[in-house]
Amino acid sequence: MSQSVILPSAVLIPFPCEPPHMSSQRHDVRPVTIADRITVSPHDPLCIIAGPCVLEAVETSLVIGRTVADACQSLGMSYIFKASFDKANRSSITSPRGPGLTEGLKQLAAIKSELGIPITTDIHEPGQADAVAEVADILQIPAFLSRQTDLLVAAAKTGKPVNVKKGQFMAPAEMRHVINKLQEAGCEQIILTERGTFFGYHRLVNDMIGVGDLMDLGWPVCFDATHSTQLPGAAATTTAGRPERGPLLARAAVAAGTDCVFLECHPEPATALSDSSNMLTLADVPSLLTMLKAIHDAVHA
Repeated sequence: MSQSVILPSAVLIPFPCEPPHMSSQRHDVRPVTIADRITVSPHDPLCIIAGPCVLEAVETSLVIGRTVADACQSLGMSYIFKASFDKANRSSITSPRGPGLTEGLKQLAAIKSELGIPITTDIHEPGQADAVAEVADILQIPAFLSRQTDLLVAAAKTGKPVNVKKGQFMAPAEMRHVINKLQEAGCEQIILTERGTFFGYHRLVNDMIGVGDLMDLGWPVCFDATHSTQLPGAAATTTAGRPERGPLLARAAVAAGTDCVFLECHPEPATALSDSSNMLTLADVPSLLTMLKAIHDAVHA
C-alpha cells in the first residue's frame, strides 16, 4: 500500500528591503589618482584597463584603444590603455616577445598622444622603471615578479602609481608584504590585481572570498578577467585558455565590488602575437562594458 507524504508549507524568510551597499563597506580604501584625471576607488566610476597583450603594429593598438576608449567614454567609465613592450616570460624561447624597451616606449608614447588617454605597461627589471615612468602613467608589476623587492622598490621610487598583480602562488593576505615594500620605498598610489590562483597543473581558479580579502587591504582592487581564464602550459609551447569564460568572471568580479577590470582584447585574437588563447574579441568588448557598467551601478546604488 502506498503511503502519501505530506510536505510542510513553504517558510518565508524575510530579506532586508535593501541589501548592504558595497561602497558603504569600504570607506577606508585609499583612492588612486592616475594622470591627474582618473581616480580609482570604490566611490568612483568603474575603471577599465584594456589593450593587446603585447605591442604589435601601432595601427592595431590604435584601433583597440580607440574602440575601448569610445565605449568607456559613452558609459562614463575610466579607461587606461595597456600593452607590453616585452613579454619576458613566454613559454617558449621562440615565441614573439614584442618590440623591446626603446621601440615599445616610442609606440606607447604615440598611442598616448594620438588617443589622449593614460597608458600602462609592465616592467620586468629594476633598470626599466625610470625610462618607463617617463611615458607610462601607471607601472604594472607582473604576477610572477610580485615578490621581487628590487623591482617593487624601483617602481615605487619613480613616483608613479603602481599596479601589482598578485602572484598565482600567493594568498591575498601575503600582498600586505608587497604593500609594505612599496610604501617603505615611498609609493602611496597602489592598485592590487587578482588574476587567478594555481589549482594543480594547467589550471587557475578565482576565489571570490579571496577577492574580498584583497579588498580588505585598503587599496583599490582590479580583476584581470582574461588572464584568469588561462590554462598555463596546457598547449605544449604556449599557454591555453578559456576566453569564453572571461565575461562571466568580469561580471562576477564587478558584482563582488572590484574597482577596476583588466581585459586583453584584439580584433582577431587568433592572430595575436601573445595570449591569443585567452583574449576577448574586440567587437564583443563594448557590450560587455555596458553590462559591467549596469552591475557596477547596481552594486553602488
